Amino acid sequence: MRPGAGGGLLVAAAMTLHDLTSCAVCTQPATQQCDACQLVAYCPGEHEEQHRAKCPAYKVLTNVAVGRFAVAARDLAAGESIFSELPVAVGPKADSSPLCLGCHGLVDGSASCSRCGWPVCGPGCEDSPVHAAAECEVFRAAGVAFQPPQDWTETCCQMECVTPLRLLLSREKCPGRWTREVDAMQSNDERRRDLDAWRAEQVNVVGFLRDRCGLADRFDEQSIHRACGLLEVNAFEIRMVAGTTIRGLYPQTAILSHNCVANTSHTITPQSDYRLTLRATVAVPRDAELFSSYTYSLDPTMVRRQHLSSGKFFDCRCERCRDPTELGTHLGSLKCNKCDPGLILASDPLDPGAAWRCTHCEFSTSGAAAARVMQVVREEAAALDWLPPGEEAVEAREKLWRKYRSVLHPRHSVVTGARLALSQLYGRAEGYHLDELPDILLERKADICRDLLAVADVVEPGLTRLRGMTLYELHAPVMVFAKHRHDYGEISAAEFRAKLEEAAAILQEAVRILLLEDPLTPEGAVGRVAEQSLQQLRASIASLAA
Repeated sequence: MRPGAGGGLLVAAAMTLHDLTSCAVCTQPATQQCDACQLVAYCPGEHEEQHRAKCPAYKVLTNVAVGRFAVAARDLAAGESIFSELPVAVGPKADSSPLCLGCHGLVDGSASCSRCGWPVCGPGCEDSPVHAAAECEVFRAAGVAFQPPQDWTETCCQMECVTPLRLLLSREKCPGRWTREVDAMQSNDERRRDLDAWRAEQVNVVGFLRDRCGLADRFDEQSIHRACGLLEVNAFEIRMVAGTTIRGLYPQTAILSHNCVANTSHTITPQSDYRLTLRATVAVPRDAELFSSYTYSLDPTMVRRQHLSSGKFFDCRCERCRDPTELGTHLGSLKCNKCDPGLILASDPLDPGAAWRCTHCEFSTSGAAAARVMQVVREEAAALDWLPPGEEAVEAREKLWRKYRSVLHPRHSVVTGARLALSQLYGRAEGYHLDELPDILLERKADICRDLLAVADVVEPGLTRLRGMTLYELHAPVMVFAKHRHDYGEISAAEFRAKLEEAAAILQEAVRILLLEDPLTPEGAVGRVAEQSLQQLRASIASLAA
């Protein structure tokens, strides 16, 4: 994963181009060239149709600034699938608590693999190929037992070796794929070498695999460190149905450069061998660069850049990171307490030490002081995530919002995070179910969703999960509040129907987005519920017109 290519000097295309004088299907002299990908020639008619059905959506290029990057090979529509791929390896994160090595769900020590003794849920999971054909054979042969931790919910250093080992074993089993796809990937070993994480993996991974597991003849230290680096720099998070998260290495997806406003998103389906499907979230014109994101879109610039620098080993310089206002969202902006309209912005967002200055008066403060404010507020907000969804969770976030009203911009990331939580708590939390909400809270939920969408439309635009879930949350208060007003005689039947049509349009967009997700994910499940709700809403609208 790298920062955006930024239009650097093009050196070469990292893919094999067909002879454009011969048909890619029959090799006879060709009379037409594909005007979409411009990579293939073909005979008109049947051979043209065969190519169109599998016309590549992207091509890989290289430049001197970032190495490999991907661009659209043809015009891509929002929601269009660009490619799908299986991982080279999947498994626990480096800081994972003990997980079942078959299904990657939580474990409590009540079961273990009958062959190697490491954690599994039961016989079905111990026979899972992801475990049985990988580390199970190594641990069993070496007689390396799993040491039960005192607390099964805490980070377990024994988990750290599993995914690097699976990655190394995949090199032995599929050397061709490694040569084609993995060898060119970055692991940033030189930058990682002086970090505490390197010293920890020297003990927990390198030493454990070579000494305890007897793999010194198969894997040298450099290869094991490189495997750890490949995962740290390039792996994508995988959300499991059980609620846990693991990581997977997807070489083609990792070719995409990072941008803090991505134009793609991906869905990973664990029940389909962890297949990843990459889609365009917005319309992407031919030859435009394709971007993914390794950061949380609602985090402010100083948080995103620190994460990328420390975890991915590059400094992002995308348009959003360069703009003190974050493209007008003000997710990191503070209010000035010396003048009423002033906002305190970073004078140079790319320099953590740069001064922060008011837009309307002479006040300024250091970057370190702004970072301390950010840290304090974010820690207070993060503590609220542990509250169960109920009245306390609602009131705590409303209180946080009020407390920092004079300090943070109305769309600051902490306030926006509170909006995101409240958009779902209002209508779902105990004591705040949709049919219990008074009109003033229905309006508040709708306003919260609209404000959230105003930010999402900039930092996570198009067919994205954030927009899909927020649109779903928005349609309900629009619909219910309109019904109340109609029942009170405040709006006519025609106005009521217009409001229901508005709710249906919002819900239809939510369905379009969320049905792209795996049905076993929370977003995919909501998408299916939303689809049914849309049918019912349309039936209600039709009955009003009858």
